[in-house]
Amino acid sequence: MTFEKWQIDSGHSGIHFSVRHMVVAKVRGKFARWNGGFVAEGGDLARAQVNVIIDASSVETGVEERDAHLKSADFLDITSFPEITFNSSSVEKQSDEKFRVTGDLTIRGVTREVVLEVEYAGRTKDPWGNERAGFTATTTIERKDFGLTWNQVLEAGGLVVGDRVSIELEVEAVQQSGVKAA
Repeated sequence: MTFEKWQIDSGHSGIHFSVRHMVVAKVRGKFARWNGGFVAEGGDLARAQVNVIIDASSVETGVEERDAHLKSADFLDITSFPEITFNSSSVEKQSDEKFRVTGDLTIRGVTREVVLEVEYAGRTKDPWGNERAGFTATTTIERKDFGLTWNQVLEAGGLVVGDRVSIELEVEAVQQSGVKAA
């Protein structure tokens, strides 16, 4: 059996998130440093194993004070938990372009199963002869499930930070030169 190994090109990919702020708006952010890849048995995406490591200290929302708060023990606690990880456990092919990737997401040392809805954008060769593939993946998590419980009550009712975090990944992966046999 052969395996295709793919490395995520983080310079042409992104991990973005959004969460309700003060009930009426959304705050958007991203992680600037991360890496990962996947191995597809026989080149079959439905038999892929995905692994991603995110540098928690690279969280960016465009507001320095908010970013510092997100890095603190109130939220990501980057001193104690410097990495966020995702490791897939299964991939379900729904069509040629749609997949459901189930796996373990670990934030703040808490691991929960999440399901990513993945859209496969196809493959192409870049000008240097490298094979590239593109994907968009989305999921929503309950932040409290991962120990992210900090909040404040608003005078008018509601909370400063919403409980649901929407996550979107844009992934461009590069096939590695060595296809190995098992």
